[in-house]
Amino acid sequence: MSVKLRACSACQRNGRLTCRRTRLGEQCLKTYPLECVDLMNRAKVAFRAGRTLEEDFRLAQLEAVVRMLEEHECDFVDALGRDLHKPRFETILSELILVKNEALYAVSNLKRWMQPQHVERNLSTTLDECLVVSEPLGVVFIIGTWCSPVQTCLVPLVGAIASGNCAIISPSECTAHTTELLHRLIPFYLDNECFHVILLATNDLHEVVELKFDHVFFTGNREEGIRIAQAAARTLAPVTLILGGKNPCYVDQHCDIATTAQRITWARFHNAGQSLVAPDYILCHTDVKARLVQALKCCLMQFYGSDPRESRSYGRMVNLEFFTRTRDILWRSGKVAVGGQVIEAEKYIAPTILTEVTEPDPIMQKDIVGPVLPVLTVNDLDEAIDFINKQEKPLCVYAYSSDSKVITRIMSETSSGSFCSNDSILQSLMVALPFGGVGASGMGSYHGRNSFDTFSHRKSCLIRSTRFECVTYLRYPPYEDRNLSLMTWASTLSHRSQGWCHIL
Repeated sequence: MSVKLRACSACQRNGRLTCRRTRLGEQCLKTYPLECVDLMNRAKVAFRAGRTLEEDFRLAQLEAVVRMLEEHECDFVDALGRDLHKPRFETILSELILVKNEALYAVSNLKRWMQPQHVERNLSTTLDECLVVSEPLGVVFIIGTWCSPVQTCLVPLVGAIASGNCAIISPSECTAHTTELLHRLIPFYLDNECFHVILLATNDLHEVVELKFDHVFFTGNREEGIRIAQAAARTLAPVTLILGGKNPCYVDQHCDIATTAQRITWARFHNAGQSLVAPDYILCHTDVKARLVQALKCCLMQFYGSDPRESRSYGRMVNLEFFTRTRDILWRSGKVAVGGQVIEAEKYIAPTILTEVTEPDPIMQKDIVGPVLPVLTVNDLDEAIDFINKQEKPLCVYAYSSDSKVITRIMSETSSGSFCSNDSILQSLMVALPFGGVGASGMGSYHGRNSFDTFSHRKSCLIRSTRFECVTYLRYPPYEDRNLSLMTWASTLSHRSQGWCHIL
C-alpha cells in the first residue's frame, strides 16, 4: 500500500505521474506525501513540547510495546504466516522474543542510561563539573525490511523510545499483512502524537527521507541503502545502515562435523533463507567437503523431511520478484547436491546445497536472500582468509573449528560487522552486543545501550564558576612573554602529574 503523490500539470502532460511535484506560479517545486508532512509536523510539535523527555513517559511506552506483543502474539504469528509462510516457532523466537527482550532490557537500565556521565577533570576544572549528557535527537525515521519485518521495525523503535525521540516507522511493502498489523496496533498502544506508522512504496522512501529527519535508521539491501544515505546527506541527517552482504562461513578440518552441519543448516534455511545474517556461503577445507555435504543433507532430511514442501517448519519466498531472482541465480551456478526444486505458484524453493561452485558464478556475485547454500573448498586457512578479504566487508563472519588458534586468526585477520565462532546468527540476537555493519555492509550499530546511544546526542557540558580569575586572566590580551611562560609552565606541570591541562 502506497501513499498517493501529486504531480504538477506540466509533469502530468509529460507522463510523469509520480514525480512528487506541484505547481506554484511558474515554478515546479518538489513536494512530499501530504500524510508524511502531517505526521512529521505532529511529531515535531510533540517533541518540542517535551512529551518524550520524562523517564516515566519512556517507561510507559516501552511497557506498552511489550503488552502489544504479548496480547497480539497470535495476530503476529498469523500475519507472518501469510506473508512468509513463517512457522510460529520462528516468529516467536526470532521476532517477538527479540523485541520483548530489547524493551525489557531498556526498562531495566533506562534510569542509568539517562544519568549524566561525569568525566575526569584536570587542574583547571578541579572545582567545576565536566559531564556528558545524552539528549534525544528529535524525530527519527525507521525503515524496516521484509525478511524480519517485526524486529527490524520495533527493535530500533525501542531505542528511539528509550532515548526520548519521536519516531515515524515505515515497514516493508513486501509483507503487507505484517505492515497492516503494525499500522493498526501501534496507534492503539503508543502515544498517537509521538509515534506513527506510514505505508510507503520502496521507491518513495528516499523522497520522504528528504523531509529532514533528525536520524534515519535503514535495514535492507545495499543499493537501496545507498539511495537512502544520499537522500539523507542532502539534509545532513545522520544515518544508521544495516545492509546485507555475503557472509562467509569457514569450516575447518578440525571441528565436530555433525554439530557444525546442524547449526549451519538451521541458520541458512530458517525463514526459507530470507535473512541478512545467515551464512551466505561455506568455505570448507578440502579434506572435509564430502563429509560436510553429507552431514548437511542429513540435517535437511531431519529438519524438513523428504519433501520440505510438506513441512510446517519451512517457509516460502516473500514474493515472485525475490523467488525469480533466487531461482535464476540457483540455476546458473554450481551443481545441485540436494534440493533445487521450485514451484512458482507457491513461491517455493526447496532448501538447496550447491557444490562445484566457483568464484565467478552468479551466486557468488550477488547476495543470497533465499534457501541456497554454496559450498566452496580451500586448501588451508590462509587461502580462506585471503578469499574473505578479497570480498566486500560482510555483515557477519562465521568460523567453525575446535582449534582456538584458527578461530583467533579468522576473527582478527578479517573485518566484518560481527563475528561468531562455532555457531551462526546468535551474535545478532544478543541484547548486550552492538550489532551493525562496516564498509559495504553498513554503518552504525544498535541493540541495548547501543540503540540508546545511536538515537542520542552525547553533549559535552562544562559547568564553571567565575572564581580563580586571578589565574585565568593570563590568557587575555595584551599577550606578554611572561604570561606565556607561566601558562607553559603550568601546562607542563599538570601534564606530568595528571594529563594535559588547559589553564584557559
